[in-house]
Amino acid sequence: MEINKVCKDGTCRIELSGRLDTITSPQLEEELQQIPEDVKELVLDLKDLEYVSSAGLRVFLNAQKMMNDKGTMVLCNVNDEIMEVLDMTGFTQILTIE
Repeated sequence: MEINKVCKDGTCRIELSGRLDTITSPQLEEELQQIPEDVKELVLDLKDLEYVSSAGLRVFLNAQKMMNDKGTMVLCNVNDEIMEVLDMTGFTQILTIE
């Protein structure tokens, strides 16, 4: 999995590509923990994400909990396969998806 993170002016945009699974989810967790304190908006761009496992979903949920106290989190550019997983697991009711 590749992670491209840009944090600027209170917004942090993280672009994910590849597979978010048990092996790669710790990488994303580490990146999320390094987000500056002044960030009020977190955008996870999933345009090039091919697969997400339950471990990846857990990272999304933890990121949402972290941002609940600070501001907002949005998933964007979610492809049909990932959206189906989010829908089947009920995450479309928990996360903001654009």
